[in-house]
This record gives sequence, structure tokens and C-alpha cells, in this order.
Amino acid sequence: MTSPYLVASQPQSPIASSSASGDFIQLRGVCKSYGEQLVVMDNMNLDMRADDRLVIIGPSGSGKSSLLRVLMGLEGIQGGTISFQGKPYINGATGRGKLDESLRNQIGMVFQHYTLFPHLSVLGNLILAPCKVHGLSRAEATEKARLYLARLGLESKLNAYPSQLSGGQKQRVAIARALMLEPKLMLFDEVTSALDPEMVIEVQNVMMQLAEQKMAMIIVTHDMHFAKHIATRVVFCANGKVVEQGPPEQIFTQPKEARTREFLEKVLHLD
Repeated sequence: MTSPYLVASQPQSPIASSSASGDFIQLRGVCKSYGEQLVVMDNMNLDMRADDRLVIIGPSGSGKSSLLRVLMGLEGIQGGTISFQGKPYINGATGRGKLDESLRNQIGMVFQHYTLFPHLSVLGNLILAPCKVHGLSRAEATEKARLYLARLGLESKLNAYPSQLSGGQKQRVAIARALMLEPKLMLFDEVTSALDPEMVIEVQNVMMQLAEQKMAMIIVTHDMHFAKHIATRVVFCANGKVVEQGPPEQIFTQPKEARTREFLEKVLHLD
């Protein structure tokens, strides 16, 4: 069966990449809870290489989105440590306020609900952070924005406002905005779950293009078909822990853990 996803044909791209290393991301004993009852990361351990595309799957409340928000520096942790590119990044003993800002600026995130600024045009959304964070001139940032929009098929939407875009276009603009800062790691949190079915493929195609260009990614999704195509490694989480991980062909056809099989039987009707 032919895959519905497109893959970029050009091996060269302006997207930042980094060489593969075993300590690109390391989580050690990471704990996070909301109050005393809801534990979403329970002594979680996880390693990621710079050439990995991790797809995180699991039931609701298993810590998938919390993991991304912690890595992005949006939420703190109560224990454990996280390193990024071999450097200390977040320490649970000191909380979110002590994370390394220079490292956080190398991570981009795309959310489920776009998070575009409604009062800014597409161009305004794209150039705001590069001008403020990287000190680019408006002319430099605008040229860069045109490049990314052209690559994502949105060149004609440069001066449009979010309210004038379809859901798929908004999400592609959100991806372009994250790429403007040339991140070393991209985080995607259920980015197609709010889209109409016909818009899902256009967003997933953009992500497949990034995968072809060796962008390091962590993706949370309920779309198991897409996960099979884009993942180098699938991580199944439940009850705040990594239960099982491995290549997609192993996880989806021969899971080793009973909890993984139970989950996949429900979502894939696994024999």
C-alpha cells in the first residue's frame, strides 16, 4: 500500500540539525504531579539521540503532554534531572526557574490549538520571536519568513490574519513560526487532533518533510498509522512511567509488555 505522506525530495534545507549522540536528551528520575493525587511523571527515565524521532503514545493522563511542556520549560518538575545536548537543563531540586534559558531557546513546540497571535498577520507571527530573541532586523526576519512560508506552501498568506486561515494552514504557520528560531529539537503535541480529516494529511506531510531532513522530534499523537510512518522509536507511557519502547515495527506488531498490548488492542484491534 502506498503511503499517503509526501517526503521532501531536497536533502539540503535551512533547518538546523545536529549530529547523533546518545545523550541528546536524558531524563533521570523525573517526577511531576498536580497536587497529591495526580502523578503524571513517576521517576521517569528516557534517553533520546539527536537523530531520533520519538513518538509518545499511551492512555490519557499518562504524562505524554506533560513531558513536552516540561521540556519546553512551560512547567516545572518536583524531582529528577533533565539534560539536553549533554548539558544540565532542568533540575527538580531547583524547579522551573533555574532551567538553562540558552538551551530552552533551542527547542520549538507546536501545540494542538495553534496558539497564533490573532492580532498579528502571518508575517507578524513569524518575525516576532526572531527579532526579539535573536535580534534579527525586520528585513532579515521577513526574508526568512518568506522562505519558510514558500516551503510550506503558504507564500500567498504572508499578510493574512489567523482568522482568515483554515485549521491546516494555521497549524502549518505555527510550525513555520517554531522553525524560525532554528531549533535543534521540535515538540509536537497532538497537532492534528483539532483538524478536519482532510486537513490532517497536509500537516503530517510537513512533519514528514522535517523527518526526511533529520530534524529531532518528539511527537505526541493518537494517530497510530502516522506514528508507524514517522517514528524511529515509539515510547509507550502509562501511569507516569515508560512501560516499553522500541522501533515501530516491534511495538506495533510484537509488544513485549502486557500493558502495551492491552492499549494497542483497543486502538489497533491487534490480533
